[in-house]
Amino acid sequence: MSPTGSLHQAYRLYADTQGTFTEAAIEYLEGNFSVLPATIPGQFSTVAVPSRLYFTKTTREPLAGVRVGVKDIYNIKGLKTGNGNRAWYDLYPAANVTAPAIQNLIDAGAVVVGKMKTSQFAIGETATADWVDVHAPFNPRGDGYQDPSSSSAGPASGVGHGLISLDEVMPIAPELDTAGLLARDPSLLKQAAQALYKKTMTATNSFPSNILTVGFPGNATSELDNILMGFLTKLTGFLSANTTIFDIDNAWAATNPKKAVLKTFLNNTYDVITSRRQVALVRDPFFAKFAAEFDGRTPPVNPSPLARWAVADATQVTLQEAIETKSEFQNWFNEGILPSDPKTCSKSLFIYVPRKPSPKYRNTYLSGVTPPAAFSTSRISPLAETPEIVIPIGEIAYFSSVSNHTEYLPVTVDLMAAKGCDGMLFSLVEELYLRGIVNKSEAGRSNTRGGRILL
Repeated sequence: MSPTGSLHQAYRLYADTQGTFTEAAIEYLEGNFSVLPATIPGQFSTVAVPSRLYFTKTTREPLAGVRVGVKDIYNIKGLKTGNGNRAWYDLYPAANVTAPAIQNLIDAGAVVVGKMKTSQFAIGETATADWVDVHAPFNPRGDGYQDPSSSSAGPASGVGHGLISLDEVMPIAPELDTAGLLARDPSLLKQAAQALYKKTMTATNSFPSNILTVGFPGNATSELDNILMGFLTKLTGFLSANTTIFDIDNAWAATNPKKAVLKTFLNNTYDVITSRRQVALVRDPFFAKFAAEFDGRTPPVNPSPLARWAVADATQVTLQEAIETKSEFQNWFNEGILPSDPKTCSKSLFIYVPRKPSPKYRNTYLSGVTPPAAFSTSRISPLAETPEIVIPIGEIAYFSSVSNHTEYLPVTVDLMAAKGCDGMLFSLVEELYLRGIVNKSEAGRSNTRGGRILL
């Protein structure tokens, strides 16, 4: 209530203890946002959240009252986009239109509460060494000092190729970019995906009975092995599926005997495309505008984006050659490894272990810039344009050198399906949740048990 007696909608202010947001936001007119002008005592910025009592979910607004943080590469009307770079934030005005991907969520009733941090220009960076202009957000899991990964260190994201316009979004490469979501509740994740992708995504409840696995243990010799094998056993039981250990290098060699080994054939295709595209679409116009404003000077840029852009300046591989290589790999993978199926959408389900969870402390000194990663299983999805979802399946203990105590890190697996089968994947994860095979991810120190975050 104002001093004059006017009544206004009530918000609660939360402290951004993990340094997740670049700016908290509030919608002051329909479709127009401004930076939140309120704070509370403490060392952290604040985020304003309206009560859910103001919102009623309907068929038209299935996300009514759902709070959404937006990665700071998407334009939101009235707010500036920073892309993790202070010079960019200062140089360009506030957006006069909201990105279609975000507008779809707003139209479905979601409440945007702010812009969330990204590594600079969405290029992979390691906390804390690579994050110069913006301080890396804190990972709440375990001892609170683990690297949060990137580029979506603030919000993180899923994958859903070709389903939504990426207008009003900072690009890395049009051939590889996609809009995605992160949610702790599998059912909410599916609802949000349907709102984001609209009619371009069709949900289905028929699932593949063939599973291709990568990185799973042959027998259980550790706590991690037990978690991975236990999940795979439950998954195969639910799907009544047959499993096959998949080796992409052997599969390539068997079908392309006259060509180079896969890693040589791809020849850093991902890095060439991303570096050449972002140099042309982001770096060059940004540098030119900055030079015009500041007497020929170049803007400060973090070491990691500079290293990625240097790939474009140094490589002899042209963009067209890299795109042709990507297309050939994509066709091979989509036709021979993960083909479509008229009944289950995808003939097989591809599941892999991204990496074994182990401590990666943010307070460790690094010897230099983290180089672009070589080809790995995680590169398949963007190169083949296949949908992929990461799901947590448990947690594993480690002894923290920060807290001098046993802490826990999440264990995750990645599920992939044929191109165009995004809806099937979202439905599968929701069904696994409803049957108790996967659980909601809890907020707090532990993804399975919650707990107070260590500050």
